[in-house]
This record gives sequence, structure tokens and C-alpha cells, in this order.
Amino acid sequence: MTDAFVLDGASAAPAFLSKERIIAKPGFNRWLVPPAALAIHLCIGMAYGFSVFWLPLSKAVGIDAPLACGADIGFFEQIFASNCDWQISMLGWIYTLFFVFLGCSAAVWGGWLEHAGPRKAGLVSAVCWCGGLLISALGIYHHQIWLLWLGSGVIGGIGLGLGYISPVSTLIKWFPDKRGMATGMAIMGFGGGAMVGAPLAAELMSHFASDTGVGVWQSFVIMAIIYFVFMVGGALAYRVPPTGWKPAGWKAPAAKAGNGMITNRHVHVSVAWKTPQFRLVWAVLCLNVSAGIGIIGMASPLLQEVFAGQLLGNDLSFNELSAVQLGQIAAIAAGFTGLLSLFNIGGRFFWASCSDFIGRKATYFVFFGLGFALYAAVPLLGQLGSLALFVLAFGVILSMYGGGFATVPAYLADLFGTQMVGAIHGRLLTAWAAAGVLGPVLVNYLREYQLSIGVERAAAYDITLYILAGLLVLGFICNLLVRPVADKYFMTDAELAAERALSHDAKRGEVAVLEWSADPASKPLAIAAWLVVGLPLAWGIWITLQKTATLFQ
Repeated sequence: MTDAFVLDGASAAPAFLSKERIIAKPGFNRWLVPPAALAIHLCIGMAYGFSVFWLPLSKAVGIDAPLACGADIGFFEQIFASNCDWQISMLGWIYTLFFVFLGCSAAVWGGWLEHAGPRKAGLVSAVCWCGGLLISALGIYHHQIWLLWLGSGVIGGIGLGLGYISPVSTLIKWFPDKRGMATGMAIMGFGGGAMVGAPLAAELMSHFASDTGVGVWQSFVIMAIIYFVFMVGGALAYRVPPTGWKPAGWKAPAAKAGNGMITNRHVHVSVAWKTPQFRLVWAVLCLNVSAGIGIIGMASPLLQEVFAGQLLGNDLSFNELSAVQLGQIAAIAAGFTGLLSLFNIGGRFFWASCSDFIGRKATYFVFFGLGFALYAAVPLLGQLGSLALFVLAFGVILSMYGGGFATVPAYLADLFGTQMVGAIHGRLLTAWAAAGVLGPVLVNYLREYQLSIGVERAAAYDITLYILAGLLVLGFICNLLVRPVADKYFMTDAELAAERALSHDAKRGEVAVLEWSADPASKPLAIAAWLVVGLPLAWGIWITLQKTATLFQ
């Protein structure tokens, strides 16, 4: 092994990727780190927008219309068939694979990430996510759906997990005074990724579409190249603060008697997941996300079936509408889902920032208490025909769904300390994988059951919403039971020193300055970095607002 490689106990990599090389120097501007995180999250957040490919891919062979497989072809034969089109239900498996492998990879490799550092993890994420897109492009070109499942679902899902948690620990250490806001800024990008990626994909597919192809595989290749540039740029821009660093003039708040919810000590990831607090926060996240995913899955059809003709200014029920009218309310519902995506993104920053002032536990009490009231009120608002209040209720619910994701890393840092919060957060994301199955299955099967026993479409969602409200009651109870972590779970000074050695954290004696303000000369660079990520996000928001306008016409 040459000197160009360094063994860090987890893997061998070029020295410039090692964590020691990205420890910031005095005067480094910490506001350069959130744009780096956003650059990665805006790319992997396209996972939410993959449905834009479903309809074109469902007619990749027939071009003008889907070419169905023969009745004698079974499911496994369809996986390898290249002469007939895929059903959307088969393509939908990519979503399931996304979030299962996101949760599993974050849980399995979270500890490695803490030792290897965010730069190395970000680059691995870029290779997996963008490489997965290229493998998927090959699968589309040869019309082999198993290559899509492998490329985007499995390999891309691993990239999702590593990219999602790569900035968490770093941002929390850079912003000890604004933990919630810092993680909210980055995780906001994951929610906004589809707002940028989906219209970009639509433009690319329109450009490459022809009489012989739908333009999807070419779009995958172009997007893989664009995303790789952004993700590598973000990964290389990561810096970590030296151990013990704090912003100039900031003092950690003194511990109040009887309030140990924010600790200055640290729990190892191998211990944290065995604590009651971890299990309770896992349940808190799972229940909040299950209810939120349930709402996302039902939002568009619910609006159409509950309000039906009212959206067009008449009193017709959904079953009485003509094909043209159904198309009109579908366009209005698309604007509704766009509006919800804006609430989802805004809530990630708003609620996480609020948690810096009212506390993480109190913020989740708001999620569950207000959420219960809104879920329970939605059926009544539908019966009253109050479209404005109905839309507002859904918007607030989706803001709290996004806020739950953005607030939980700071919640974990408060409880378990900052040393291994990225790895702990990775294991907690298995709650997301579980919720990704629980929420949609609960909503879809209950709706189908209601319709099968003759319940009117406008009322078929009522029981489902009440059950989702019940999930929030369980979440409220779990959050209520969260207590400070017991002393026995924290690392001793010797264990903490050993962990910091494995993580290649700079020792206090190795860094002359452990408190600084940003170098004024770095301000133009910080502004440029924010513009690089801010302009694409602003473009995505503008496109979404244009679609949302149909809701109010």
C-alpha cells in the first residue's frame, strides 16, 4: 500500500478523502456547509419525483399506447420480456426499494460514516445514486425492468441512505446554537428535489422523445451527469469543525435543574439503539411519517372524489362527471399536490427552526396534537364543502410531515449527544422504511374495502382519516414517555477519546483556535454557494406555483 492511501479502520481511500483533510481552519465560514448538504439532498430528493417517468415507461415499446403482454406471460416472465410494456404497478416497486434500502443502508453504514467523514460518504452516495441512474438507463434501453430495480431501487437506494445522513452530524456540530434550523435547511432540499427534478425530467423527455422512443433513457443519462457534478461538488465542499469548536461569543446554555433533555455527553451508536429513548423516538417518527405518507398517497384522489363538481362550480358527484370534466379536476388536483409539496418543504425549515426555541419534544407535541385535530376535522370540512379550509388543513398536515423529518436529528442530538448522531439517525431511519409500508397499505386497503361495501366515494376516506388520527394519538403518548437518557448509557471519557480517535477528530491540542467568527473575505464565496443551490430550487418552486395556480382559478 502506497503513502497515497490511508487506512482508517473502515476502508482504504485516497488521502484527500480522509476526514483529517477536511477539518476546518480558523476563520472558515460555517454557512458554506449547508449549501454543500443542499447540493446532495436536492439531487437524491428526485426519488420523490420518479412517478414522472411512469406513464412514458409504461408505453416504452408501444410508444403511442401501452403494448400489453400476452395473457399467458407470468410475472417473472414479464421481468425479462423485452417485447411488451411494463405495468405501472411493476414500476412502482422502485419506490418501495428506494425507501427500504434508504433505511437499511443508513442503519448499516451510519457508523462507518462517522469514522470516514461526510466527504467520503457523499462521494459514495454520488457514485451509487448516479451510477444507479446509468444502470437504469441501460435497463430502459434494453427494456429489462430488473435493471431498473437493481440500478435505481437497490444501488440508488443505498446512495439515498448515505446521502441523506451524510451532513447530519456535521451540520449539528457546526450549528450548536441552531441545531434544528441547520438540519432543516439540508433536509428541506430532500423535500424539494422532486420540485426541481420532475420538471427537468419532463423537459428532457420532451426533447428526446421521437417516433421510436419516449426519451426516458436519454433523460436518465443527462440527469445522472448533472447530479454527479452537483453531488461531487457538495461532497468536496464539506468541512468538519475541530473537536470543541463553537461560534465566537456563543455559550452553551446552562443545564436547568430537572431538565436533562439536552445533554453535553455522548452515547455510542451500539448502545443508543438499545435504550428506551431510541425505541420511543423510533415510534414517534414512524407514526408521524405513516400518517403523513397516508395523506400524500390519498391527497389527489380525495380532493377529486370529495369535492368533484364543486371544483368546477357545479353540484355533480364524481361519478356524474364527464371525461372532459374529470380531466379538468385532475389538473386542479395536480395543482393541489404541488401546493402540498411547498408546505412539505417549508415545514421542514419552519418547524425545525421553531424547535430551537420551544424544544424538540414540544414540537412533536404540536405535530401530534394539532395533527389529530386536523385529521379528525378533514371529513367535516369535506361535508361542509369548505375547499379553502380543506386545502389549508392538508397544507398544515404536510408541513408537519416534513417538519418531523427535519426535527428528529436535533432531537437525537439533544438526547444522545453529537458525537455519533449521524449513525444513530441512520438506524432511526428504519422507521421511515416501516412507515413507507404501513401508511400506503393502510390507506389503500381501507379505501378499497370501503368502496367494496358500497360506501360513497366522497365518504370512503372518513374512517381512514380517523384511523390516521388514532396513530397520532399513539405518537403523542410515545413522545410523552421520552425521558432524559440514563447515565449508564453514556460513554466514559476513555471511551469517548477512543471513539474520537477512530473518527479522526482533531484533538484540542492540535487546533490553536476553537472559537471563531467567519473570515469576512469568505462572504462572497458563501453567497455564490447559496446561489448555486438556491437558483435551481427557486426555479422548481416557480414551476410548482404555476401548477398550483389552477387550484384557485
